[in-house]
Amino acid sequence: MDARRNPFVPGAGNAPPELAGRAAVIEQTDIALSRIRDGKPDRSVLLYGLRGVGKTVLLNRLRQNAEASGIVCVSIEAPETRSLPAVLAPQLRTGLLLLDRLAAAGDTAKKALSALSGFVRGLKAKFGDIEFSLDIPSLPGIADSGDLDNDIRDLMIEIGMAAKERGTAFAMFIDELQYVPEKQLAALISALHACAQRSLPITLVGAGLPQLVGATGRAKSYAERLFQFVPIGALSAADAAEAIRKPAAKEGVEFSDGAIKKILRATQGYPYFLQEWGKHSWAVAAASPVSTADVTAATAIAVNELDASFFRVRFDRCTPSEKNYLRAMAESDDEVSRSGEIAARLGRLPNLVAPTRASLIKKGMIYSPAHGDAAFTVPLFSGYMRRAMPMFPG
Repeated sequence: MDARRNPFVPGAGNAPPELAGRAAVIEQTDIALSRIRDGKPDRSVLLYGLRGVGKTVLLNRLRQNAEASGIVCVSIEAPETRSLPAVLAPQLRTGLLLLDRLAAAGDTAKKALSALSGFVRGLKAKFGDIEFSLDIPSLPGIADSGDLDNDIRDLMIEIGMAAKERGTAFAMFIDELQYVPEKQLAALISALHACAQRSLPITLVGAGLPQLVGATGRAKSYAERLFQFVPIGALSAADAAEAIRKPAAKEGVEFSDGAIKKILRATQGYPYFLQEWGKHSWAVAAASPVSTADVTAATAIAVNELDASFFRVRFDRCTPSEKNYLRAMAESDDEVSRSGEIAARLGRLPNLVAPTRASLIKKGMIYSPAHGDAAFTVPLFSGYMRRAMPMFPG
């Protein structure tokens, strides 16, 4: 079939042609943001789930909806190797300049920009990765002490007051939030808590891997009362089928029932993999309807492509001992492995492999669903490990 009409778009953060199964989450978050904009209390939102479930896509849709409703938004991706102040400050400047242009009266936005200037200057010595600067005079005594906990609280309060004066809200959309060090995450949570106590319209919509839930709880015990934790998982069979059928139908193409069933078995309903299988099934099919045989041929292509890119890029980040640990996890028939069982497969004591486990969690390769458990953060990774390392090292 015509490759130019292929509607499926696998890729990091690419919006799928049909955002199936996420209407309830979108509505829930839109309501929370609207309430905060209108001066009514509500909790910030944290989306969490495995790789490939569409958290980034969903975060982008939520930001677009918020911007359309008049909320001032900033968008940030937290990297593994930089501090929160370093990535936050430039985006806060962008948002504050927008607030300053919107403000019909008062100088709270300018005051908040001055507070941001002091915030950056005060923390440059502590966080050596801050390269951003502002040619704006700071206000002595506001967010300039060099102490992150105090300064980010003062800064968020100033931003919240500026948004309140304008009759809007200020929303920070932060992706990959699990990479923010817990002490810095604690400072951000504390600042949001201080703003909530003052009924200021500043909020966070974040997304991250499943370990984000535990990290926020360790950072601040009251996090569960400050945030709505929203799990984002694989799609139901009905929603997954819709994600394939509807985009194809718009191009005049059908998928047979057998083809859909085979795609759902192969992808387990994970949105990223649905796009991969949809793309390759379309590419190999000679005509509509796409058949089970077409999906069978597409599966071999999709698996090879994922092995060479999506899976391999994560595998290559690991040390030999980490790869052995992951391979030992892949010996399990269950999605979750016990740490003691993994150590036993490797022929080592649990305390000797604990540093490897901790390193893999930090890299975002695995997470701990419960104490002593380990699970992959990437769906279908167990199968990849068996293909990449067919001989178990234990």
